[in-house]
Amino acid sequence: MIEVLTGTSLAAAAGLNAYLPLLGIGLLARFTDLVTLPDAWAWLTDERLLVVVAVLLVVEMVADKVPAVDSINDVLQTAVRPASGGMVFAAGTTSQTLQVDDPSAFFADNAWVPVAVGVGVALVVHLLKAAVRPVANTMTAGLAAPVLSAAEDAGAVALTIAAVVVPVLAAIGAVTVVALLVRRLRRRRDDRARRRVAAAEA
Repeated sequence: MIEVLTGTSLAAAAGLNAYLPLLGIGLLARFTDLVTLPDAWAWLTDERLLVVVAVLLVVEMVADKVPAVDSINDVLQTAVRPASGGMVFAAGTTSQTLQVDDPSAFFADNAWVPVAVGVGVALVVHLLKAAVRPVANTMTAGLAAPVLSAAEDAGAVALTIAAVVVPVLAAIGAVTVVALLVRRLRRRRDDRARRRVAAAEA
């Protein structure tokens, strides 16, 4: 069960930022004893891959803070974030962490299942994020982009670290992120609907 919480939290982080959890789990496995990846996922610790992911992370973080560019970036990331979520979920559920000394064979017979679950989790978070951003930018003349992006990056970092150290807390955090995104989307849509009604009555 703990493995599933770890994987779910990592996949949710990937839905916010494709590269933070990939880089995080790779660095933790390479340079600390907090994570031990199984042989099938050991390539995530390759230094060349980590450099490429770090460069992509910088590009993603910059693009995500520019109004209009952030929405284009979200469209481009529709394939990348779920793919990342699938990888980190599968790696997280089969790795050994401080909390997981003997990973469960829950997904052992169907290796594709954890990847599919991770893709689904990351896709849900990504779609919510992508839906919130243009509405927020419209309502704030683009001022929301850097603020929301910074908050999402901080959330992805926190989820990645917590997924390894305290998976239960990370899972609660992942649910909270989804709830906040849904609430923000509903609030923005309600505000826009009220403005339309007010404009029609004027």
